[in-house]
Amino acid sequence: AMKMENELKSPAAAVVKALRVQPGEAVERGQVLVEFEGQG
Repeated sequence: AMKMENELKSPAAAVVKALRVQPGEAVERGQVLVEFEGQG
């Protein structure tokens, strides 16, 4: 299996609201991985 890491950048300040997957879990194209909550 191919393992990849991707850096996520936000154009605005935010905090992680929810992680929708676990480390090592296979994901599908378009699947929500992380939910962010804006600040300010």
